Amino acid sequence: MIVLRNLTKTIQNGTRRVDILRGITLTIPAGQFVAIVGASGSGKSTLLGLMAGLDTPTTGEIFLDGTPVHNLAESALAEVRGSKIGFVFQSYQLIPTLTALENVLLPFELNSSGIEGGRAKRLLEQVGLGERVHHYPVQLSGGEQQRVAIARAFVNQPPIILADEPTGNLDTTNGHMVLDLLLERNHEAKATLVLVTHDAELARRADRKIVLSDGLVVEDTAPVFEEVAHG
Repeated sequence: MIVLRNLTKTIQNGTRRVDILRGITLTIPAGQFVAIVGASGSGKSTLLGLMAGLDTPTTGEIFLDGTPVHNLAESALAEVRGSKIGFVFQSYQLIPTLTALENVLLPFELNSSGIEGGRAKRLLEQVGLGERVHHYPVQLSGGEQQRVAIARAFVNQPPIILADEPTGNLDTTNGHMVLDLLLERNHEAKATLVLVTHDAELARRADRKIVLSDGLVVEDTAPVFEEVAHG
């Protein structure tokens, strides 16, 4: 489902070159739950952003479900993101002027030829927000906002869910609820789930744990043989 080959990311900070990722090669099969862990600055969020097509690598290749995304034009990349990826941010990234329902519908409106209000409402009911569909983000707690963000990530029924510290801003109760929602999607829809986290307990629940340090993979608890990706 996700293949990374010799992936690097370098930025120039004034006269100083910063190597964020220094050659990552990974294969993540369909349906696997992967936790990416490591110290702050190890490259976790950068790696996730590259998988999502939110950033471009300096060198290397990225394949999502066989599609090479490392060299796609932005219009084609946006289409792949809309059809294949649901992304959950730590900071929710809801539009403050839109209701919960409108926020969930946003990816559908941007990436599909129609509006599926029924599906969005059902998703909000499934995450326990059936009575909050017309509330704005400012009227919702942090846990409720993150559940709206999860419903938004699910609305296009993507085969890949990427989550960057999705429980980082939440208390224990809401954190467990959010994780259960992600795992439910992983188990029931067989969606591939890749999650960046500092939470050791959360990482232990994953099928596979990948540890980054200084832009390199230093531990992989369930290595798999690289599969051939076809463009």
